[in-house]
Amino acid sequence: MMSIFPGRYAAQSDESFVVFLIGARVNKLFALGSWPRVFAAMPPMIAELRQHPELGLLHASYFVYWRGVAVIQYWRSFDHLHAYAHARDAKHLPAWAEFNRRIGGNGTVGIWHESYLVEPGKFETVYANMPRFGLGAAVGHVPAMGRMQDARSRLAVKQSS
Repeated sequence: MMSIFPGRYAAQSDESFVVFLIGARVNKLFALGSWPRVFAAMPPMIAELRQHPELGLLHASYFVYWRGVAVIQYWRSFDHLHAYAHARDAKHLPAWAEFNRRIGGNGTVGIWHESYLVEPGKFETVYANMPRFGLGAAVGHVPAMGRMQDARSRLAVKQSS
């Protein structure tokens, strides 16, 4: 079981990072020959990335939503993310090629992703009575005290007069 950290915590990082959201959506529920294989492609990629931290993945968490599954990933840099996506010796390119071969544009399964480049001081988090989670698991977390007590201070946003 994951350790719960009682009280309030916030993620803290003085480095830039990338938030990468990726998911798959079932468009045709009864196409059972199509979507389970698509969903099964992501865990081996995440396992590969966790075994090789030098590739740049900081943390990943899975989410299930109606008709789909998603992974929120935190990366050291966009260059790391892009290099992994195009690495000929990694698991991503064969999985992408198989998706295009098996699914292509037939509409049974949709794939989506979003990338966000985040600079220091341009993010805000709070975790109350939680295990390390999300960005806090990726970059570490600290007690939400002092400057980390409220959202405006965590963002280092200047108050207008």
